[in-house]
Amino acid sequence: MLQSGGEGLFKEFVGRLGDDISRAWDELPKGTRRDLAHALGLMPRDIKGWRGLIDQAVEQVRLAAGDKQQVAIVGPTNVGKSTLYNMLIRSSGDRVRVSAVPGTTRIPQQADAGLFVIIDTPGADAVGAVGGEEKERALAAAGRVDLLMVIFDATHGIRAPEKALFDELMALGKPTVVALNKVDLVTREKEKVLGTTAAALGLDSEQLIPLSAKKGQGVDRLLLAVAKSEPGIVAALGAALPEYRWKLAQTVIGRAASTAAAIAVTPLPFLDFFPLVGIQTAMVLGVARIYAYKITLARVRELISTFGIGLLGRTLFYELSKFGGPPGWLVASGVAAGTTFALGYASIAWFDRGERLSRQAVRRISRVVSQAVTEQLKNLGRRKPQRITLRQRVKETLDDLPDPEKEMCD
Repeated sequence: MLQSGGEGLFKEFVGRLGDDISRAWDELPKGTRRDLAHALGLMPRDIKGWRGLIDQAVEQVRLAAGDKQQVAIVGPTNVGKSTLYNMLIRSSGDRVRVSAVPGTTRIPQQADAGLFVIIDTPGADAVGAVGGEEKERALAAAGRVDLLMVIFDATHGIRAPEKALFDELMALGKPTVVALNKVDLVTREKEKVLGTTAAALGLDSEQLIPLSAKKGQGVDRLLLAVAKSEPGIVAALGAALPEYRWKLAQTVIGRAASTAAAIAVTPLPFLDFFPLVGIQTAMVLGVARIYAYKITLARVRELISTFGIGLLGRTLFYELSKFGGPPGWLVASGVAAGTTFALGYASIAWFDRGERLSRQAVRRISRVVSQAVTEQLKNLGRRKPQRITLRQRVKETLDDLPDPEKEMCD
């Protein structure tokens, strides 16, 4: 069994085939299981992060997993299936109409969700002639796919028709994940609602995923469950993780550096670097989260102190000021951006590979960035620009810089 979970790693799957998936993973070579389990632990924890990762991984998924899995969203009428469908698809042009009127979705719709093909189905509990046809279509679609997402409404509970539908879907023998949607509308104890719903379906509470499709909460767990059903998908996502995290961290660093530059324009005690500590601390925490590295505020301050960012900023300020020409506020902005940028890349090296950049390397990155930003800001004249203009110029400068580790630290 997998050291990190074995059966527990696949606890969201319901039914016999969930056990089959677990056994299939256990039959993989030990090293492969270890690598895949590690990759699963590094997946994003929100829908926005998953979209970024999927964008990076789409080509790898196609190569690693061949034809994409088909996943159907099934459940009673008006439980939020189409809302979830619209949240998962990649192209806004494939969105379906959503309304509070039962029966809005009459026939199955399908679109690309990146990792898989997603199918939205009509309500599978409808009655009457029209309702019977819709239910038949929904069950037919469910019977053709590789995995089911069964959705129920947290505000309604599980009654006899819902339980009968669930049993009918389970009889199809598909790998299944079950979600309780609209939990954001539950005003009483949510854990109790989850427990009651799970018991009514004959499930453990851990097999029921709380979801708010409208707000995107819990969608990451559904995507993770689909990924677990196919080792090739996990391998493809793992291959895309470094590039995804690198780009995400670059965005965080660029935003922090441009904000630092804008703050430094204001006549604050810049030379002591106190105004920048909050920005730099938030940046380091953000990079740590991207790389799934647990870190405390005390450890962040220690990291900033280790690289001597405050002293480095004062030194660079004095050095660049000696050349004359640029006014003090402009040099301060350049140095603020440069030191913040360098600290960010030092953080990436530490959180990603456990490497500590030398002070000399951090100094070189700071100097190059500070000089580049200062030169760019000279074009704005000697008069202080608006902060939004300054931040945009700094961002453009940072976007044009070479890779700090490849170009500046050699």
